Amino acid sequence: MPSAFVDKLLHWYNLNARDLPWRGHSDPYTVWVSEIMLQQTQVETVIPYFERWMRRFPTIAALAAADQQDVLAVWEGLGYYSRARNLHKAAQVVMAQHGGELPGDVAALRRLPGVGRYTAGAIASLAFGLDEPALDGNIRRVLARLFNVDVPARSREGERRLWELAAEHLPPGRAADYNQALMDLGATICTPRNPDCPRCPLVEDCHARQLGLQEQRPVLGDKRSQPHYIVTAAVINKDGRVLIAQRPAHGLLGGLWEFPGGKLQPGEDLASCLQREILEELGVAVQVGGC
Repeated sequence: MPSAFVDKLLHWYNLNARDLPWRGHSDPYTVWVSEIMLQQTQVETVIPYFERWMRRFPTIAALAAADQQDVLAVWEGLGYYSRARNLHKAAQVVMAQHGGELPGDVAALRRLPGVGRYTAGAIASLAFGLDEPALDGNIRRVLARLFNVDVPARSREGERRLWELAAEHLPPGRAADYNQALMDLGATICTPRNPDCPRCPLVEDCHARQLGLQEQRPVLGDKRSQPHYIVTAAVINKDGRVLIAQRPAHGLLGGLWEFPGGKLQPGEDLASCLQREILEELGVAVQVGGC
């Protein structure tokens, strides 16, 4: 039997489910693309990219056959470009190893490039109706508040506890609605800041709310400092043509094109940095003009 809060959650979802372009489709490819795009990215940002992607690559076969530069061009502006490269590579794996059909079990899904535990669970439940939990940022936050999880949510112990809670309360046969309901609740009511507790269907069940700790859950670990780099680049043109270079396939902005240049090193000014980078990359000595 599902927990009491699950009945309330599913009733709320039946009345308040968000209308999203990837919902209501039986095609697993649609679910897969949307889940990859939604990693690290807000729904409102994803929607136009998703619609453009599906027009350009409507099937796994179309994506697998595409040139990587075309794939990156359609993705351009969405960020975290390794997601696009992994989608492309995974589509080719699906064509070669799975007859062009996305596999319907978690183990096989997790062997695809770019598909981790959450994405595999989401695809398995939403696309194939399997009783698999999922744990994205919204679900993590809802469960951490609902059960007052007092360890960092991203720690090994926090992840273990939250995955266990997600699985423990999953109602058999309704994993898709359960996972999407938790996602929608986290996105619209149980938000990171100023959660709208009076409107929450689970307010009477929320342990963190009862203790006045909803703003302190989930517990966040120490934030990693953001690196800061100063870079310089050269616009080199000849006879109306401009020189650009392709970045390595792996790493930041992999596979994209850029003006040649690089990071400022200690003791350098921008002009000497640019001269060094062009010499290292192209074997060409340049004079830097005035600004």
